[in-house]
Amino acid sequence: MTARPAPRLPCLLEALLEVGTDLDLRGVLQHIVDGAAELTGAGRAALVVTDPGESGLAESGLAEIRTPGPDPVPGTAPLLRVPIHVGDEEFGELRLTGRPGAAPFTVEDEQLLRVLATQAGVSIGNARLYETARQRERWIEGAAAVTTALLTEEGADDALTTVAERARLLADASAGVILHPTAEGGMSIVTASSPDDPDGMLGATITPGSPVLEQLLGGEPVFLEDSATDPRMTTHVRHRFGPSMMLPLQAGGRLIGTLALPRRRGGRPYTDLERLLATQFASQAALALVLADARRGRERLAVYEDRDRIARDLHDLVVQRLFATGMMLESTRRRPGADDVSDILGRAVDELRSTVGEVRTTIFALQQPPADPPTGLRGRVLRETASAAARLGFAPSTHFAGAVDTRVPDRVADRLLTALRDALADASARPGVSRVEVTVETPARSPDGRDGVRLRVVDDGEGGPEEGRGTTLTWWAPL
Repeated sequence: MTARPAPRLPCLLEALLEVGTDLDLRGVLQHIVDGAAELTGAGRAALVVTDPGESGLAESGLAEIRTPGPDPVPGTAPLLRVPIHVGDEEFGELRLTGRPGAAPFTVEDEQLLRVLATQAGVSIGNARLYETARQRERWIEGAAAVTTALLTEEGADDALTTVAERARLLADASAGVILHPTAEGGMSIVTASSPDDPDGMLGATITPGSPVLEQLLGGEPVFLEDSATDPRMTTHVRHRFGPSMMLPLQAGGRLIGTLALPRRRGGRPYTDLERLLATQFASQAALALVLADARRGRERLAVYEDRDRIARDLHDLVVQRLFATGMMLESTRRRPGADDVSDILGRAVDELRSTVGEVRTTIFALQQPPADPPTGLRGRVLRETASAAARLGFAPSTHFAGAVDTRVPDRVADRLLTALRDALADASARPGVSRVEVTVETPARSPDGRDGVRLRVVDDGEGGPEEGRGTTLTWWAPL
């Protein structure tokens, strides 16, 4: 008696269960291939996807399983093909071959595969929806993380890098790039995040007149299938990349820049969903950049107002009281019988005058915007002495005499600052220094009667000419 073949209904039910319970798209496809081979006894089963890019699969778009043994000869072995539809769309095709003994596939085999293909279409649709939801969640979380980082971080320099790095990771791109408009009317790369030599991209420019540039400056996104071969691209780094998205960073009608997310040459094209999510991310990031810049502006304004208040208090209270005290001591010196304490009173008056000068210098420094580099000689000298304070362990005492900001030309000021920098460096290296006095005076006459500017730096360190302590440097230059 011939043995009856084992019923394949349990095997079909098991295959349907495995295909229907997995939400990962690649897992679903692998279950489909495994189930098809198991149901029909095929030596080789493959699922060829019609559009790998839209499916979110790798470039090959092929999920395949093989059973042990030699491969069948293409074109001679029996072949069974069954399409898989997701809704009205043809997703791909199941291809089976390699029955034992080169036996042909039966009608029952085809019917079982069509049942499996129907369930596969439903499961693939569910997996796609799940993957879409996961992608949306990742991009929303990424946009929220960028917004939080930009609104809470202290430094402003890393804001663009934060946007570029997070976008690159979310888009699975080879690089995340920020471009800014140039004065010539083009766009230049100012920030690049990439594991492969991002510094080589910095400064790359899209020349004025490029069709891509016209779209970006108009606030329109640009999607490229292949950056290396697209004639619209003009940057010298375009040959590195393939599919790319270029998204305007625009908020409230203001174009901040462009976010570019290129993939490697030959990389998977961006899907419509990825393009949509990246565009939404760019809009959110642009708004976060504007808000962060506004927050930093408010903080700077608060600092300026606080510094201005302190400067007014120093001028209105401290300087006036010191001046009044000095006048009182000066009048005391002139009284009859004050000869015994005249020297002491004279030194006290000199100290008060010196203190008034230092307070006025501090007031001037407070009135300078801290974020801007100083422009006048007075501000540049104060910056050098402030920098030296970290090395010395204390702030040098700084005095100015004359209109140093208006009378000293830049070429002379540069030389004076070099001499000051060297003198402060020497003082910081000298043992026992606890006080440094810096004086800049103009006009200061030379022995032959010429007008100039004089720098004098005095410290109380060891190794000086008098009693082994104290060093004085005097520098003079004509105006």
